[in-house]
Amino acid sequence: MVSAKNGPQPEINMDRKTAVTRQRRPAAETPVRPVHRGISGCLLNSFGMWLTRHLVRLEGRGLENLPASAPYILAPNHETFVDGMWVASFLPREQFKLFCSLAGSDLLTDYGLFGRIIMRVGRGVPIDRHGSPLSGLQLARAQLEAGEILMIHPEGTRSHDGRLGRIQEGAAFIAKRCRVPIIPVFIDGGYEIFGRHSTWPTPRDENGEKRRLILTFGKPLDPADFRSARDMTAALAAWMNEKFAQKEVPRLYASEKQAGSP
Repeated sequence: MVSAKNGPQPEINMDRKTAVTRQRRPAAETPVRPVHRGISGCLLNSFGMWLTRHLVRLEGRGLENLPASAPYILAPNHETFVDGMWVASFLPREQFKLFCSLAGSDLLTDYGLFGRIIMRVGRGVPIDRHGSPLSGLQLARAQLEAGEILMIHPEGTRSHDGRLGRIQEGAAFIAKRCRVPIIPVFIDGGYEIFGRHSTWPTPRDENGEKRRLILTFGKPLDPADFRSARDMTAALAAWMNEKFAQKEVPRLYASEKQAGSP
C-alpha cells in the first residue's frame, strides 16, 4: 500500500484486537551494565598507569581506609578524564576487577576513540546527563546490589577552573539507600596535568620537573552515622573543602593569571 503523502506503508495482516495488544505492550527494558573492560581495557589501563608512574610523581595516602570487601562507593573530586584510572590503581587486584564508575553516556558518542577507551578502562556505567536523575540513581543502586565498587564524582562534572565544585547529594543518597560506606578521595594535582582545557597531558611543569599527583583516601563515611543524605553530604563536603584548603600542589587560577598579566 502506497500513500502519496506519506510514502510506502507496510502491509498489516492482523485483526484489530491483535494490533491494539501489540501497540500497548511495553518495550522490554535492557538493564544497563558497566562497559566490559576485557583484555584490551586491562592492557590500556596498564599502559596508562605505566605512563603515569614514569611521567609524574604519583603518591597514594590513606590506603588503610579502603574497606576489605565490596560493595562501597568511592567519591573523588573531579579534575580530569582519567581520575578513575588513578583511583582504581590503588585498589587491591581483586577489588580492581569490581571497580566501575558512573559516567556520562556522551563519552561513548561525542569524544571519539578516547571517550570509548575511558569507558572501557573505567567500566563506565553510562547515564544520560540530561535525563532523569532517578534513572541514574537506579543504575547506581543496581551496581552496588551486584557487589560492585562504584565511583561517583559528587561534583557531577570536571572542574572548570581548578576550584572545587558544589558537592551534590547523589552519592550520599545512594549510600543511604544501599547501606554502603562512602570513601572520600581527594585528587591533588590532576588539574595541572590534564585539566578540562588541556588538549594533551602536561606531566612536567614550567621548570621541566615532574608534576606531583597525590591521591588521599579518607576514612569511610558510614550511612548509619547520619540521619539523612543531606547530613552525609555535608560531612563529605566538609572533608573535601578541608583537603582542598590544605592542598600541596600549587595552583594558579585563571583569574589570578589575568590579574598578573601586564
